[in-house]
Amino acid sequence: MSIFSWRVCAVSIVRRVVSAAMLLAFCMVGRAPADDAGFTPLFDGKTLDGWAGDPAIWSVRDGAIVGETMPDKPIKANTFLIWSQGNVDDFELEFRYRLTGGNSGVQYRSKQFKDVGPFSIGGYQGDFEAGAKYSGILYEERGRGILTLRGQRITINADGTKTPGEAIGSAEDLQKFVKADDWNDMRIVAHGPKLQHFINGQLMSETIDEQADKRSLEGLLAFQVHVGPPMKVEFKDIRLKRLKLAAGRKKLVMVAGRPSHPPGQHEHRAGTMLLEQCLDAAGLPLVTAVHTGGWPADPTAFDNADAIFFFADGGGGHPVLQSSRLAQIDALAHRGVGIACLHYAVEVPKEKGGPEFLTWMGGYFEPHWSVNPHWTLAQTELAAGHPITRGVQPFVTNDEWYYHMRFQEPPAGLTPILSAVPPDATRERPDGPHSNNPAVRGSKGAREVLAWAYERPTGGRGFGCTGAHFHKNWENDDFRRLMLNALVWTSGLDVPADGVASSVTAEQLASNLDDKPAPKPKP
Repeated sequence: MSIFSWRVCAVSIVRRVVSAAMLLAFCMVGRAPADDAGFTPLFDGKTLDGWAGDPAIWSVRDGAIVGETMPDKPIKANTFLIWSQGNVDDFELEFRYRLTGGNSGVQYRSKQFKDVGPFSIGGYQGDFEAGAKYSGILYEERGRGILTLRGQRITINADGTKTPGEAIGSAEDLQKFVKADDWNDMRIVAHGPKLQHFINGQLMSETIDEQADKRSLEGLLAFQVHVGPPMKVEFKDIRLKRLKLAAGRKKLVMVAGRPSHPPGQHEHRAGTMLLEQCLDAAGLPLVTAVHTGGWPADPTAFDNADAIFFFADGGGGHPVLQSSRLAQIDALAHRGVGIACLHYAVEVPKEKGGPEFLTWMGGYFEPHWSVNPHWTLAQTELAAGHPITRGVQPFVTNDEWYYHMRFQEPPAGLTPILSAVPPDATRERPDGPHSNNPAVRGSKGAREVLAWAYERPTGGRGFGCTGAHFHKNWENDDFRRLMLNALVWTSGLDVPADGVASSVTAEQLASNLDDKPAPKPKP
């Protein structure tokens, strides 16, 4: 090569480097620094465990989730692979994708349309395609259509009109960050109404959705295979990090225990879902997430919780006592996360769980100290002036009202919320770990605390209530209001002046009941 040719080649290389640097500088305003802390894998690299989709479309090959359509088996509508372990609210999601033909995307805060198909999803979608137009846009499947194009910052106003902000860049320049027929890194950040889509580290679109009647703040996560010509999409390195909810909102994670007692008793799932329905209908800035079966399948379930509610069997089989769960919840409580427990879930062994429950909630059912008789409330008193008792009137229910709880000493920060005088007959049962003991027997006529609130000196709130053995007692408006107020308060929100109003129908009471064998008739 001559010196002249070498110089031309060198100049050409320099120009390319400068051009690439200028493009990088042009787009750096949209780039975000990498932060690996707090991410949890959602894909094990081997199976579709935790995901649900059409097995004719979705599989795992070479460490990646593959969605593929064939020429001889075209699909009639878009179909999705749904993350089945929970919903997403405020989060960061990262994954790698490779697309061969067609169009795909990631759905988030979405909902299922089972009337359309078993794997039909609608909602926000971060698009990507084999073409050069749509990668990085915000699209709303089965909704408002294209909301924000690549390169745009858009605010969707309350009336649905759009206000553009400062452009990120031109769609053509941003397309240069997308690798054709190769692996791309995609990142979605959803924090309150603000939604951001990144591809290979570059911000592609940003949306602030203030249209309250149309937007979504929580829902399903899913990947798409698009109707049309044959296509193939691959996903791997799927990771989720939950974010503390945007200012003003709180999150309550509700854990319902497994079936245990006869029908109508310890209906953990039905009772928890009923309370969730009432809270959701109240219009409060509270996001609820119910997990059934005793413990969340979602490994990120508690990551951005403001409070956790347990309605489950307790004692030595309490859900928090298994594996490393006690330490996990203890760490959350020390971080200020509220803890509320209902009925049997207030009981743990004295040696394991007892010290933690005193720290979390200020009290618990201690075997050989507390008792569990069935009786009807009498001479009920409510804590005047406490937010949990707002709008609640003294009420009467027959229930398995545990009493003689073990409380924190000294009782600083502890407030008796509901108390009553148990019948003396409940103190005359034989001694046992739950039935009686000399301390209970010697306190005939004494007032007992049945529900209490605790404000931890280190921050955070706790609540315990011993009733709710019988599912039918959720019919009682005052008992239900007491529990709803307590959950709102434990989450760190202000309880409405008249409490959390709710109504429950017979159909709601009968829904979500556990499938339990009917009791055998007495001979």
